[in-house]
Amino acid sequence: MKLPKKTARFTGLIGIIVLVTGSFAHSVNTKLLNFDNAAETTNNILSSESLFRLSFVSGLIMETVFVFYAFLLYKLLRPVCKNYATLMLILALLPVPIFLMNQLNLFAVLISAKEQMQEQMIFYLHLYKNGGFIVSIFFGLWLLPLGYLVFKSSYLPKILGIFLMIGCFGYLINFMQGFLFPGTEATLWTNPVLIITHISELILMLWLLIMGVNIKKWIYKDSKKNIS
Repeated sequence: MKLPKKTARFTGLIGIIVLVTGSFAHSVNTKLLNFDNAAETTNNILSSESLFRLSFVSGLIMETVFVFYAFLLYKLLRPVCKNYATLMLILALLPVPIFLMNQLNLFAVLISAKEQMQEQMIFYLHLYKNGGFIVSIFFGLWLLPLGYLVFKSSYLPKILGIFLMIGCFGYLINFMQGFLFPGTEATLWTNPVLIITHISELILMLWLLIMGVNIKKWIYKDSKKNIS
């Protein structure tokens, strides 16, 4: 890689696109979907169908762009340790097909709303919700090798790597709450680690976009990898 700093900044930009599209889709779903009230959800969706469809597409864009984000991070961090970078990439890509298939449950909610099939809607709503918990397993796990690679890189802040590794448990706790203690995951404040998760991911994106990487240290790591 001849231009690691430019690549890093492009990676940060791609990451911001992931963040913006994902945040938009999540905020709309939070506003329109009531997992315990089919009538309210039906009214919300039918009165804001265009917004619902836009959030649906936004979610698809988020997960599609995330694939490129993961590959770019792999290229940036491979000089640290190829094995851990490969593990990070595998864990990042595993939830992609699960997420995309789960979006079909979300689209089925729209169809059920238009057909006024409220019992069926509740069924698909809960499938979508629990599918999201399953995806969160891998959304958490990939942060562990990512954080380790950032920590060991020397061309990115070590403290950021520590927070990313801690942030791994935010999504894992969310999964455990959703399946073992339904309802406790309803607010961010029931899972403070998730705050660290989101902040550390945001800082990584912004750092790459604004600061890039320390070129000399990246080249040194890359040369050592090639020699070995």
